[in-house]
Amino acid sequence: MALIEERNNLHFVAKSLIAGGVAGMCSKTTVAPLDRIKILLQAHSNHYKHLGVFSGLKEIILKEKFFALYKGNFAQMIRIFPYAATQYTSFEMYKKYMGRIFGKNSHIDKFFAGSSAGVTAVTLTYPLDTIRARLAFQVTGEHIYSGIIHTAVSIFKDEGGFLALYRGFWPTIFGMIPYAGFSFYSFEYLKFFCMKYLPHYLCDDCPRNTGGLVLTMPGKLLCGGIAGAVAQSFSYPLDVTRRRMQLAMMNPATHKYGSGMISTIKLIYLENGIIKGLYRGMSINYLRAVPMVSVSFTTYELMKQMLDLDTGMKIS
Repeated sequence: MALIEERNNLHFVAKSLIAGGVAGMCSKTTVAPLDRIKILLQAHSNHYKHLGVFSGLKEIILKEKFFALYKGNFAQMIRIFPYAATQYTSFEMYKKYMGRIFGKNSHIDKFFAGSSAGVTAVTLTYPLDTIRARLAFQVTGEHIYSGIIHTAVSIFKDEGGFLALYRGFWPTIFGMIPYAGFSFYSFEYLKFFCMKYLPHYLCDDCPRNTGGLVLTMPGKLLCGGIAGAVAQSFSYPLDVTRRRMQLAMMNPATHKYGSGMISTIKLIYLENGIIKGLYRGMSINYLRAVPMVSVSFTTYELMKQMLDLDTGMKIS
């Protein structure tokens, strides 16, 4: 009996890893052009800092060709599969554990489970995020790095060893706690709300597993989009801080942003204020976060249904 249960747990983890990884790759590829222009705007690229979102995207195509919109996306895919796979799978595991602590009728367990899952995933994959940011920040004709391995080796050799790959890690962690927490909490709560109050509009029966309800495609997209907007509103200043720290050593003029999280936040605030500094690029972040989180949760839920994971919910 114990052997069967262990085998079922392994199958569950394996399927969750696949579902999470595919969801992450789909969501990040969907918004890759917006991700790149966001990085260029956040870190005040000399070539694009005077432009807006759409004018910036147009300028990238004119100056660097269409596929430059996806610069750094290969590094992102290498990072995002293990990241998203770890995040979604650990969320499922933390959710079960937190549910026993807070009780079945509480939704707060989803926040703590989401935060813990986000921190776990970031810790394991952060160096790849730093590498991807460096590659995305480069402008055609002014390349410092030739690829993923060259970037990693250069950072390791020239900027202080392995810890240099984790520059900006702490603002990422502090930002991930509200971001992942509110993402998962909002999505799970909205899913529960739709199934309880709007089952005829946004839900279908799910006879393949529990006989419960699952969200329709529009329902998944709607809940995911709102969850993404809520999460980004709370965590964005720390995302800006992370990017400035990750990219600090690429230009002597920006080395001052690489000394520490608190000092970087202070510098950004003193030099550019809140709106043009800590929340710089927020409009584009809403444009990318809403479809990104929406596609991520939608793909994950669909993958769970395809892999026969239990996604049906009974509402009493």
